Amino acid sequence: MPTPSFALAAHPLIQHKLTLLRARETSTGEFRRLMHELGLLLGYEATRDLPLTDTEVETPMERARLPILAGKKLCLVSILRAGNGLVDGMLELVPSARVGHIGLARDHVTLAAIEYYLKLPDDLPERDVILADPMLATGNSAIAAIARLREHRARSIQFVCLVAAPEGVLQVHRAFPDVPILAAALDRGLNEHGYIMPGLGDAGDRLFGTL
Repeated sequence: MPTPSFALAAHPLIQHKLTLLRARETSTGEFRRLMHELGLLLGYEATRDLPLTDTEVETPMERARLPILAGKKLCLVSILRAGNGLVDGMLELVPSARVGHIGLARDHVTLAAIEYYLKLPDDLPERDVILADPMLATGNSAIAAIARLREHRARSIQFVCLVAAPEGVLQVHRAFPDVPILAAALDRGLNEHGYIMPGLGDAGDRLFGTL
């Protein structure tokens, strides 16, 4: 069985911007801007192991063999709706990436993830997927989304979030120990309603101003 992988993105800019994002007084516009920037920074961290190859380049001085991405195809998948805020930032780094969407709503009684939308590229078996959702709370949405990506035979999957709870990390690792998780923070835990503490509130509501 593979060893579960969990990494914290400890870059000072990520930590600074996440703290600003968490603050209750942060406006909708500022929240949206910060999440976009955090998506870009987390995308940088998530793609640091992409393979390189050499190519011939004519510089103004001479011809040289220089590194370039080896051509691995990426797909950024947003767990709707809050995942869009992260994916938009990631697209600044990899504008050629395909984008997929998985719509999941939380049942507020059972906390189960209910799917209401799915749209993925047809060539997913040829692509490495970065699955994005700002919050990893109970883990139910992440597990449901990963299961759908597996059904569509994604070549590889990495889950990226802003804030994770230990309970959610454990659940994802139990279900899919081979899927690495990258987070900006690992918070204390969940409250009785399944929300992350101290967390940042409902990321989707804060992102779209629907509080």
